[in-house]
Amino acid sequence: MKLLRWGEAGEELPGLLDSKGRIRDLSHLIEDFGPHSLTEQGMDSLRAIDPEALPLVEGSPRIGACLPFVTNFYCIGLNYAKHAAESGMPPPAEPVLFSKASSALSGPYDPIVIPKGSEKTDWEVELGVVIGREASYVSEAEALSCVAGYCVVNDVSERAFQLESTGQWIKGKSAPTFGPTGPHLVSADAVPDPQALQVWLDVNGERMQEGDTSDMIFSVAEIISYMSRHMLLQPGDLIATGTPHGVGMGLKPPRFLKAGDEVRLGVEGLGEQHQTAVAWGS
Repeated sequence: MKLLRWGEAGEELPGLLDSKGRIRDLSHLIEDFGPHSLTEQGMDSLRAIDPEALPLVEGSPRIGACLPFVTNFYCIGLNYAKHAAESGMPPPAEPVLFSKASSALSGPYDPIVIPKGSEKTDWEVELGVVIGREASYVSEAEALSCVAGYCVVNDVSERAFQLESTGQWIKGKSAPTFGPTGPHLVSADAVPDPQALQVWLDVNGERMQEGDTSDMIFSVAEIISYMSRHMLLQPGDLIATGTPHGVGMGLKPPRFLKAGDEVRLGVEGLGEQHQTAVAWGS
């Protein structure tokens, strides 16, 4: 099952894709994809709907983030060994956990707005995990049962804001448009093994990142189990699980986004994103 949201920014409606890849309108059945609809019961109810019985959405509407909001937008840092190496940091002994502001959430095809004063805006393709039930002290064996679905995330980052001043990483991760998410939320039952997915990212047609989730230092199950020992994970929480090597700061010389750059990225089976970088205030 592939869920998505369509319509102008701030006016998106919930929908799903039918077997032919067409958008079907769910708005007369649910208001949006909130925490209630992402629970096991909510997802089962959506799964029981016959897509052919839903109104067909005509044309090619804008696609918004596959979630209308996130209470918590968590991220895992340095979760691929080669990315840790290119960052000049040792592989972590346990998951490196930080957050993005929920206001960073944006659509998969919306522009990336380079913040005022930024010179080091970077890209990071990641597997996103959406929680579907409360998780507290869950084992690795039961951790994947807490997942509602998976999606593509671009963990856009401003490296100077993140690393070259005091404080936490969140300030380099949270500018508006720094969290493109979607295009689809793919239900967990359609992703039998989240550790067997290809991930990739291109800038201006040049392949910059290419990896496989089997290379994660900490698997999705390990991440959820670890996090659940430190906090209560709740339906609708989004976790970006780390990026492979090939980010701009790791290149020699480093390379960062500038206005007009085109970014394409995807995760196997979860869809693709496309963003154009634009200058702040343009």
